[in-house]
Amino acid sequence: MPEYTRFVAAHLDGVLRLCTNEGWPSFPANPARAMRVLTAPGVTTVVALDDGDVIGFAELFSDGELQAYLANMVVDETRRGEGIGRAMVNEALRLAGGERIDLLSQDDATDFYRTFPHFEKPGFRLYPLYQDSTEAS
Repeated sequence: MPEYTRFVAAHLDGVLRLCTNEGWPSFPANPARAMRVLTAPGVTTVVALDDGDVIGFAELFSDGELQAYLANMVVDETRRGEGIGRAMVNEALRLAGGERIDLLSQDDATDFYRTFPHFEKPGFRLYPLYQDSTEAS
C-alpha cells in the first residue's frame, strides 16, 4: 500500500528518475532548479512511496482557497491503474487548499482525468521566451 507525503530533498532522485523515464527533460537537466521548483512558495508537491521508493509525484500550485493548477504528475508505468494518481491529486489539493484544479493533459492521460468530476475547456501552454524559435514543445 503506497504512502503519500510531502516532497522532501531525499525524494529528488526518485522524481528525476520518473521524469527521465517519461521523457520529460526539464527537471533532470537541472536538478537544483527542480528542487527549487518543487519546494517553491505556493507549490505543494506530493510523492507516492512504496517501501521508501518514489513511485509517483504530483506538483500543484494553489492560491490556498479557490484555484489550483496541476503542473506535473506521473506514476511509475508499472504501477498505473492502482489509484495512485487519484490519491496524489486528492492529497495535493487537501494540503494546498482550493476547490478546483486546472491542468493540461497529454493525450494518453485524458481518460484518467475524465474519471474526476470535470469540465473540459481548451487550453494553451505559452512559451514567450521561445517566441522566435522552434525550441518550445
